[in-house]
Amino acid sequence: MSLTVPEELVTKAQQGVMTDDEFLSCVKNSLPYAWSVVERLVKQYESGATSAEDGTVPPDDAAWGQLLRFAASDSMRGAVERKYGVKLAFQNCCKTGLFAPSAAKEYEEFVSPRAQILNQKPELINC
Repeated sequence: MSLTVPEELVTKAQQGVMTDDEFLSCVKNSLPYAWSVVERLVKQYESGATSAEDGTVPPDDAAWGQLLRFAASDSMRGAVERKYGVKLAFQNCCKTGLFAPSAAKEYEEFVSPRAQILNQKPELINC
């Protein structure tokens, strides 16, 4: 299970009244390491950057798992994207990018096969 979901949130989801903010609070509480990556990227964005990248290697397997679960979830990424009006992208095991709508060129480069190859690191082969 990727999220620890309070019963109240399950009920709201069943009733169709759950908000993105409630969902994101659940993500933040369930995946604190992944959320810290999001916060670092958003902080750069809110400081005026049109794109931001975080390639911090997670400190342990639990943190790796959190980041991979977040990156693999369209609903989690989508809720963050809607909240901040940005696009998120993920590359390899730990490189996460955030892009403003005006940063289309940077986004396209980040998600390109070329960037994927150039971001390969032997020490991350089994991440």
